[in-house]
Amino acid sequence: MVMKRLLLAAAFLGAISASVMAIELPPDIVKRGSLKVALVPNYPPMEFRDPATNALSGFDIDLGEAIGRKLGVKIEWTETSFAEFMPSISTGRVDAILSGFTDYASRHEIASFVDYLRSGPKFFVQQSRASEFKDMAALCGKKVGASRRTMFPAEIDKWSQKNCGSNPVQFVGTDGSADARNQLRQGRIDAAVQGNETLPYLMDLEPGTYAPVGDPFATQFTGIALPVKEKALQQAMLEAVDALIADGTYKTLLTKWKLSDNAIEKATINAGQ
Repeated sequence: MVMKRLLLAAAFLGAISASVMAIELPPDIVKRGSLKVALVPNYPPMEFRDPATNALSGFDIDLGEAIGRKLGVKIEWTETSFAEFMPSISTGRVDAILSGFTDYASRHEIASFVDYLRSGPKFFVQQSRASEFKDMAALCGKKVGASRRTMFPAEIDKWSQKNCGSNPVQFVGTDGSADARNQLRQGRIDAAVQGNETLPYLMDLEPGTYAPVGDPFATQFTGIALPVKEKALQQAMLEAVDALIADGTYKTLLTKWKLSDNAIEKATINAGQ
C-alpha cells in the first residue's frame, strides 16, 4: 500500500514537472528564472492599475502570469512608454512586450509576434448623438479622433478612401485613447476609434456615455512581441499560449474580462498584416 502511494506521488510530481519543463526556454532565461516583460498600464481591460489598490490588473496581466506558470519562471513587469516598446526589444532591455500591442508587418523587422487575440478598430460616438450615426456612412465628412501613436490613422484613411469618396473623414490625431474620449465628450470631434477589445469594457465603466457605430472596419491581431532572433523564446511562448488554450485557462480569462468575441483557436506567429 505504501509503495502504491509512493508510485502515485511520483507520477503526480512527474506530471507537474513535465507540464512546466516540457517547454524549453533559452538558457539565460532559465538561469535568471524570470522574464522581463514591458507594458504601459493605461489600456483597460488589457492592462491598467486598479484604482483601489494601484496593483497591475487586466487580461494581459492575468495571461502573462499564467504564461509564467506554464514556463516555470517569474514575470518581471517593467513599465515603460509606448515609444520605448521597440527600442526596449531591440536593445535587450526586456525579453517581451505584453501590452495590447498590435501585430503589424511593419514591426516584424525588429520584433516577432506570438498572436493571442483577434481585434479590430471600431468607431464610436456620444450616446446623445447616436441617432445621427445610424450607419458607418454617416461618419464621412466628420471629425474622427484616434491615437496618433497607433495604426488607427492609417486604417481610418483606408476606410475613408474606400467608402467616402469626395467627402472624406477628417482625421484628428490624439495623445492616446483617453484623450480621444475626452475630446469626444467635449464635442471637439464627432467620433472616435478604439480597439473593439477595449470598447465594451469602457462602455461598462461609463454607462450611457458612448455608442458603437457599425462593426470593426479592419481585422488585427494582438501579440506578444519578442526579439526577432530569439526563435527558442518565440516557440516557448507559442507553446505556452496553446497550452493555456487547451487547458481552458485562456477561455476563463477571456470570460473574466469580457473578451470572448476576440478569442483565437490557436496561437500564431506574425499573422499581422
